[in-house]
Formats: sequence, C-alpha cells, structure tokens
Amino acid sequence: MTDREVMEFDVVVVGGGPAGLSAACRIMQRAQAEEKEISVCLVEKGSEIGAHILSGAVIDQKALAELFPDWQEKAAPLNTQVNSDELLWLSSEKDSRLLNHWMVPKTLHNDGNYIISLGNLSRWLAEQAEALGVEVFPGFSAAHLSYDTNGNVEGIITGDMGVAENGTEKDGFMPGMLLKAKYTIFAEGCRGHLGKELMAHFELDKGKAPQHYGLGIKELWDVPESQNKPGTVIHTAGWPLGNEAGGGGFLYHLENNQVAVGLIVDLNYKNPYLSPYDEFQKYKHHPIIAEHLKGAKRVSYGARAIAKGGWASLPKMSFPGGLVIGCDAGTLNPAKIKGTHTAMKSGMLAADTIFDALQMDTPPAELHQFNYALRDSWLGKELQQARNFVPVMHKLGTFWGGAYNWLDQNVFSGGLPFTFNDMVPDYASLELAKKHVAPVYKKPDGLLSFDKLSSVFLSNTNHEEDQPCHLQLKDPSIPVQSNLMKFAEPAQRYCPAGVYEIVESNNESIFQINAQNCIHCKTCDIKDPAQNITWVTPEGSGGPNYPNM
Repeated sequence: MTDREVMEFDVVVVGGGPAGLSAACRIMQRAQAEEKEISVCLVEKGSEIGAHILSGAVIDQKALAELFPDWQEKAAPLNTQVNSDELLWLSSEKDSRLLNHWMVPKTLHNDGNYIISLGNLSRWLAEQAEALGVEVFPGFSAAHLSYDTNGNVEGIITGDMGVAENGTEKDGFMPGMLLKAKYTIFAEGCRGHLGKELMAHFELDKGKAPQHYGLGIKELWDVPESQNKPGTVIHTAGWPLGNEAGGGGFLYHLENNQVAVGLIVDLNYKNPYLSPYDEFQKYKHHPIIAEHLKGAKRVSYGARAIAKGGWASLPKMSFPGGLVIGCDAGTLNPAKIKGTHTAMKSGMLAADTIFDALQMDTPPAELHQFNYALRDSWLGKELQQARNFVPVMHKLGTFWGGAYNWLDQNVFSGGLPFTFNDMVPDYASLELAKKHVAPVYKKPDGLLSFDKLSSVFLSNTNHEEDQPCHLQLKDPSIPVQSNLMKFAEPAQRYCPAGVYEIVESNNESIFQINAQNCIHCKTCDIKDPAQNITWVTPEGSGGPNYPNM
C-alpha cells in the first residue's frame, strides 16, 4: 500500500470540459446565492484546461445562457454567429448537390448558433469557476476509483508521477493523492476510462442498447483574409465514405482568418481495411472543400471519439457516491450533431441535485433523483425526440435513413410511433478481411493531404517516454495471432495517430505500440474487434496540447 496525501472536499469533479466545468460553476453559484459553504475541486488530465478539448464546433448557446445569462458581458468566446448554413450531398470525388434548406432535418439548422473553439470556451468556463471559488487542478489525471467500506465511490486517486516503464519508482517519484468527496462527478468526455469502469462495476448500462461512436478528425487552417467568410457553415454527406461507412464532413469559417475542416466516421463500419484518417485526407481534395483551403496553411490537427448512441444508449447516470455526466454518459444529441449544450445542461442538473442533497441532514448515498430530473428537462426531451436518428441511419443507410429522419423531425418533431435500436456494438460490426477489398489511398501531396506523423506533430502531443504504457493489452498474443490473421490487424488503420503498427523482425510479425503518438481519441478502446485494448490515463499533462481546437 502506498501512503497517499488525502484531501477532502464536498464535491470532486473529474474532467475540465464543458460538462464538468458547468457542474462546478453551478454548485458554487447555488452556494453563493444561498450563503452555504461548499468545497469543490476539479481535476483535469491535460496540461491546462482546454488542452485535450476538441470539437467542430457549432454551439447552441441555450445552456450557456442558463448558466451565465450575462455571458456576453463576461466576454465568453462566442464571436462568430452562423450566417450561412449549407448541407451538400457529395455524389463523387468531383460532384456535389446543395440541398435546399427545407430538405434538411430542422434539427440540423444552425440559425442563431455560434462557431467556436470549444477549448477556448472551456478555458473561459474555468476562469468563471475559479472566480466562484472552485479549486481547479490541471495536469492531474484521475487514475483510479476509490471505494469506501460499503462499496460506495468515495473519490478518486490521481496518477502517480515518476513511475518507470518497468514499474519501478524513478527519482522524484510522487504518489498520487486521494481526493475524497461526499459526491464525485465524472465528466471525462467520450469513453472515459473511469466512466467505463463505473458502467461495468455498477451495471449502469444494463438493459440499454450498446453505445455507438463516431471518430471525429479535425484540422485548423489559416486562410488568406480574402477567403475568410466568418459565420459560414458547410456540412456534407456521401463521398468519400459512400456505402463503406456512415458519417459526414464539415467546414466552418471562424474569426481570425481560420477555417476548421473535419470528417466524422461512424465506428460501426465493416471493412477492416478502411482508414478514417486517409478518408479524411481524401475528403479535402473534393473541389467544394479544396476551394476553401486554397493558399491556406494547416496549423493544427486532432481527433476524438464521439458518443452518438443517444437516448437508447444513455445509461443510468447515478451510482452510490456520485454521477456520470456529459459525453462520459453519452448525452450528445445526434439529431443536432451537437453535444456541448447537452453536456453543460447535464452538469447543471447534476449540480442542482448534489447541492440539494448536501442540504439534507443525511445525504443519500445514491442520487436517483438525477435520472428523473434529466428525463424531465429539455435535455431529456431533446434526446427522446432524437432517439431514432442514429439507429435508423445504421439500419437504412445514409440516404434512406436521412429521408426517415427528415419526416420524423420536420413533420412529427420526433414523434413517429416507432423506436429503432441497434444492438450490435461497433467493434462487433467489423467483418473478416477476406470479405473485403482494401481501398486505394493516394500518397499525400503535402498541400491538402498529409501523413500521420506530420499530423501528430501539429497536435503538440507529448508523453513522458519512460512510463508504463497507457495502452494495455489483456492478451499480448491476440494482435498477431488473431487480429492479424482475421482482420489484417485493423489497429494500424483505425488509429488516426500511427500508434499501432505491425513490424517484421527476423521473419516474425511484431505488434508495436508507439504510445508517445497517442492523441487520446479512444478509438482503439472502442473498435478493437477482440476488445483487447484498454486505454488508461497516462501521467498527468501527457497527450495533445491543442491551442484553440
């Protein structure tokens, strides 16, 4: 047993994204308004708040307006309002068709929304949280759950610092701290590793459809001032994914002569040879996209998994000792392709539930009420109305699924009396390599398309090299002896950062993990067909350092 420093709080929040920060802010707002003393601590594994935050992002600001009605006076970084909103069907590598506004599901309309950097919004929320009295600790990873003698979660243990790859303690070793709380809020983002443990330990997802995911890959470009059209939003469907996978692309014009471009690939695809990264590089060569990047310079790159199962996959979000919220639980509204406002609202509901419980003489161990509060809120109603959006696309495909969703959302406001479910986990959808042909991907041209390593460089990713590998294999033999034979080892292709590769040495195939490249997207934890890879948190501050993604 390691002797650890123990710090006690009323509430510990894990994760410095919009969900966790909104929860922390709301609790302290309530405490100040009702003159109560409440201590709140927030830990974030990134080197700073926002370092690991990546999203498109177009934001519906209604949750922000609830949390901070004076957000404009407080200079929240919502500077570019949407003024042009287009959805295009790309039928081939050169052809496209602009869909009339009436043809687009109304949930995808962006009137009144803002194009933002979610990392910068998180930084702003952290400033508000600290001003309200929240103790914010960036650079501290929540490595383990801590349970009390009754089996309730009593807090988290932060990661040890200074452990060598072989498990020995290096000079300057510092054991992690035990942060104890009356309630712990888990807001780690999509596929949080402690959230995943909570799901299994407390069977929070029992009886639910499996969570479904997409992989979002994004780049930020500096464009000539003459080409910048702040407020322009372009979404695309169809090519390059076609029948190979669901998903779609986006291109947003921000302030400061910058353009965000990206591709979301549904992770229920079947072809093990498909490479989401290379599909994205191909995407940028379409004339519709290339026109916006003419004479521009790529300045940042990143990728992140997206929980998009919606209402059918939403787990029970309470357990003895705390709550799991935001994308850690899967609150994104897939019909809007937006998760920031829903994550923030889940955090605010969590805060209100916890604040009220702390006023009781004997606070309950489990906050069951939170599940009902979420269900009855506008967040719950949004998710219920969008319940069929993803499963019907999985069952009918992009075109016919899109037609059903148009009818369901535009005419019936999500009220058609049918409920679709997709009960096949994304990893189980992968088919044997012998059933598929490998796509041909052209060599990057260095102008619009690039190799993985140069992209990882732009993510500013760094990990302490001499530390235990945070990508753990349950059985080290599976990648070569099973996955390579059956699926041509798809980790080489689904990872958008070149972490995994098969190398030949002395006529032997070796599965090599380049953990230093990992940008914490969590795709390997999701898509590995054997569910053999477990992502755990590395040393605090390791990973990407996104400037304003």
